[in-house]
Amino acid sequence: MMATTHALAGMALASVTVLVAPEHAPTAMVAAAAGGVVPDLDLYGAHRRTLHYPVYYTVATAAAVVLALLVPTTLAVVLVAGLGAAALHSLMDVLGGGLELRPWEATSERAVYDHWRGRWLRPRRWVRYDGAPEDLLLAGALAAPTALLSSGSVRTATLALLAVSVGYALVRKPLVALAEHVVVALPSPVVERLPDRLTKDFVG
Repeated sequence: MMATTHALAGMALASVTVLVAPEHAPTAMVAAAAGGVVPDLDLYGAHRRTLHYPVYYTVATAAAVVLALLVPTTLAVVLVAGLGAAALHSLMDVLGGGLELRPWEATSERAVYDHWRGRWLRPRRWVRYDGAPEDLLLAGALAAPTALLSSGSVRTATLALLAVSVGYALVRKPLVALAEHVVVALPSPVVERLPDRLTKDFVG
């Protein structure tokens, strides 16, 4: 799924703070947006393994919730929102496509690595690939509660994320063709430093 979808999912999760702790809502939503994106910082390396923890993030979120109930500070709220969004990201990726460069071809059986069990979870492909029409539809649905419950800069950021989602969905498949031309034109030493999953379809 798109990074923007994950950010919006985190913000939707954190939007409940508007109803239960409105004074923490803006901070929680920012923390959730960041937490929703952080797992994808492993994109260059071992993607969906290095920073994706479907079990451990969930356990850490539960612990943070207990902490927030006992000590309802801003830091505790940030931890709940950030860890909860990261956990949601890791779990949502199982519902998407695999790790292949062209996930619409459905050739990979690796979705997210489960460190607890020491194995890869297979992709369910409910959302076939990042930027798919159903991914964009999901992003729109997730943006709705935050846009409705928030105001000011948070609402503006939500609508901006949705706009980026629309733009990415429009160019998702052409980006692969562009990447092919770029990779082919790169010097060999540079190509050798790129992750195999990004180059194996382009170079022999």
